Amino acid sequence: MKIAVTSKGTDIQSAVDPRFGRAAYILIVDSELENLEVIDNQKNVDAFKGAGIQAAATLGEKQVDVLLTGYCGPNAFRTLQAAGIKVANDANNCGTVEAAVKAFNEGRLAFLKDANVDGHW
Repeated sequence: MKIAVTSKGTDIQSAVDPRFGRAAYILIVDSELENLEVIDNQKNVDAFKGAGIQAAATLGEKQVDVLLTGYCGPNAFRTLQAAGIKVANDANNCGTVEAAVKAFNEGRLAFLKDANVDGHW
């Protein structure tokens, strides 16, 4: 399973970034934390609009199964849904990327049914 986690840094000990579209990095790991791919999301950090949609499209291209983040706006959420990517929130309360993946594996993160923040957050 490919799990994407919004991150403030480039390794699994980095803090989870609560933002999705404007996160500094998005790390893609497998459910066992054995493989790591770093997506530099800097192009979207200062984007005027569409940051979430662009980030969601990137995850779709990478064939991600699940996104762990803090907040996801409506346009990004719809784009993720269209790509078949489930979104779990509250990952930012876990601290690190590694802790968020472990919390997800243990069933402690709930899937969102809809966006949990207005656009342009």
